[in-house]
Amino acid sequence: MGQTARVSVIVWSAAVSLAAWLWLLLCQGFFWRTDVRLPLRSEPGDWPPVCVVVPARDEAAVLPSALPSLLAQDYPGRAEVFLIDDGSSDGTGDLARELAASHGGLPLTVGSPGEPPAGWTGKLWAVRHGIGLARARGPEYLLLTDADIAHEPDSLRELVAAARTGGFDVVSQMARLRVESAWEQLVVPAFVYFFAQLYPFRRIGRRRARTAAAAGGCVLLRADTAERVRIPDAIRHAVIDDVALARTVKGAGGHVWLGLAEKVDSVRPYPRLRDLWRMVSRSAYAQLRHNPLLLLGTVAGLLLVYVVPPVTLIAGSVTGDPAAAVLGGLAWLVMTGTYVPMLRYYRRPLWLAPLLPFTACLYLLMTVDSAVQHYRGRGAAWKGRTYARPDTVADERPL
Repeated sequence: MGQTARVSVIVWSAAVSLAAWLWLLLCQGFFWRTDVRLPLRSEPGDWPPVCVVVPARDEAAVLPSALPSLLAQDYPGRAEVFLIDDGSSDGTGDLARELAASHGGLPLTVGSPGEPPAGWTGKLWAVRHGIGLARARGPEYLLLTDADIAHEPDSLRELVAAARTGGFDVVSQMARLRVESAWEQLVVPAFVYFFAQLYPFRRIGRRRARTAAAAGGCVLLRADTAERVRIPDAIRHAVIDDVALARTVKGAGGHVWLGLAEKVDSVRPYPRLRDLWRMVSRSAYAQLRHNPLLLLGTVAGLLLVYVVPPVTLIAGSVTGDPAAAVLGGLAWLVMTGTYVPMLRYYRRPLWLAPLLPFTACLYLLMTVDSAVQHYRGRGAAWKGRTYARPDTVADERPL
């Protein structure tokens, strides 16, 4: 009787996991597809002025691979770059001036915002300073991009053309992250896959859908929209500032679009697991609103969706229960199939797809570690700067 009960639990677990995967496959905005790229666009009759704002803190290692690509933008209208050196100790600002002098191209202004006041997180204080400098130029659009992001020469004109054609307040692209080291190949495509699962790109582009998100490495934002919704002041407490920006804009009736990039790449390396661990754990618990119940639900969900399929397949095979083995195997097969398009987008070998349960376990541990850091009072950290825990400042979530 006990053996039957144990087998029954295995079968039911496999069946629920398979049902969850069928729902994700068909009902979660087709998150697994990677064909959401810049929408159809046509070149405007007049190219609007654009200011590019680049917050930078200790970025001397990656700046030579990224900043020249911004300065070399082939943009028919007026464009200018504002790099905001946010208290760097490695000569980031001086290096930026040297790169501009040697490469030429778009005009570059290097600014410094000073130390942020209490309540400002991450790079948002630097972004605020950059937007303040840019407003004097009267831009129609602001391109918010990170110091580790390299753009193809026509990236800016493509973004502006898409925004103008589609009437978007925000056009954002998920930069293609680096996938050279073994750990990058295992973890990075899954990072984008999980992000798309949480924020299906197709839903973000629909006006009536509540889903809203952006990718902070490449955000083209209408300047008048930024002023109207008080970006970045309205989201100054946000640790995940790109998602908060998109929610604020969409919550105020703006039109937001997010997709995968073809001409925007991150040059930042994450060669070791601890580098990737730090990247994810920095904001994972903030994504869950620092809510213990959401954390427990997330852990249970990750176990059910990603761990149960291989476990029940193996358990069913060992105990001689074909139903558990078949159901678990089918769930694992669906999971693997949904991950294949992302691996193809990143040009990685497809044998990595069946390893997704292992990668999901890593993300589960990173999320738990993020919560542990939070309750130890460490708060969020960015570039060596640690911020107060969110429950010690006013909560100003946009939605």
